[in-house]
Amino acid sequence: MLKDLIRCPSVTPRNAGVLDVVEAFLVPLGFACTRLVFEGDSSYPVDNLFAIRGTSGRHLLFGGHTDVVPPGNEQHWSHPPFAADEAEGFIWGRGAVDMKSGVACFCAAVAEAVKSGEADKGAISLVITNDEEADAINGTAKVLKWAAEQGHRFDFSIVGEPSSAEVLGDSMKIGRRGSISGKITVRGKQGHSAYPERAINPVPVLAALASNLSGTPLDEGSGEFGASNLEVTSIDVGNGASNVIAAEGTLMFNIRFNDKWDPHSIRQWIENRIGEVDSHGTDIAWEQIAAVARSFVSPVSEDIETLRDAVRAVTGISPEMATFGGTSDARFIAEYCPVVECGLVGTTMHQVDERVETEQLQQLTKIYTQFLRNFF
Repeated sequence: MLKDLIRCPSVTPRNAGVLDVVEAFLVPLGFACTRLVFEGDSSYPVDNLFAIRGTSGRHLLFGGHTDVVPPGNEQHWSHPPFAADEAEGFIWGRGAVDMKSGVACFCAAVAEAVKSGEADKGAISLVITNDEEADAINGTAKVLKWAAEQGHRFDFSIVGEPSSAEVLGDSMKIGRRGSISGKITVRGKQGHSAYPERAINPVPVLAALASNLSGTPLDEGSGEFGASNLEVTSIDVGNGASNVIAAEGTLMFNIRFNDKWDPHSIRQWIENRIGEVDSHGTDIAWEQIAAVARSFVSPVSEDIETLRDAVRAVTGISPEMATFGGTSDARFIAEYCPVVECGLVGTTMHQVDERVETEQLQQLTKIYTQFLRNFF
């Protein structure tokens, strides 16, 4: 199944038949599949899949995505990025790790659960989107809202993102930091550098903003998270002349914040820091880039311990419950039920020659199979 998924060049948001592969696998297992196309909100249309089997008992949700990042220059790959070659103990291709493998392993585990009868003891749903790697606007968030409106309620969720750090099972993520990105524009007045009194220079203001934003600690961390941090990612005035004072400039930044902050309070912190800087006659304005990703943490529960037990049974490793890394669609699922990310080692994700060990695929499938058995 993984090979079939990789052979679909499903670069966000292009479907390229990838959801057809998932649907064709699930329907014979008794799943009712609904294709949901969402669009709007200043983003592109996205094809999504909601699949459900069972109507009573405990309800497990699997979250995943089939879209991938672009492969870049395909000439740099040892194996074509969408050929799904199997060689040297690996399956090669874009999405092999992030995260078509997670989708394939969970589907294989569900097939085992159906065969053994374990799947008949409860309900299993899958939310599979083709919009995680880019905007993430018309994907999982809207599918979950639709599912809630249909009356679906979930007890626990696994997202199959690559969550392991160095070896399979050494960590699983029970939370993620939030994220907000912004762009500050400082408008001055263009002029000759020999006559500064005739100009208003935005560059010193940009420098002061960068210093104040990145030099002011947000916090010292929380119970489950380290300290929040801000990184200035760009300062640009688009000026190629050394004797011209630029008319305006921009500064871009990203904040990864812990659970001490929410979208309102983190915006207020940004505005306060900007307000502390002397404008020197310039006009300063900032805008948020894309939606804010909220931070979340799932409380340790019996279901989390059941998943840890499954990892230990297969790998012999007791996984650390981690919160490091970027954002994922788990942030949307956390609004509906407890969620954990449990998947492969992510060493090669988004890289040239992305690949997954076939042995890891087999082990991850066993972890999911063991969990399904114990969950129900």
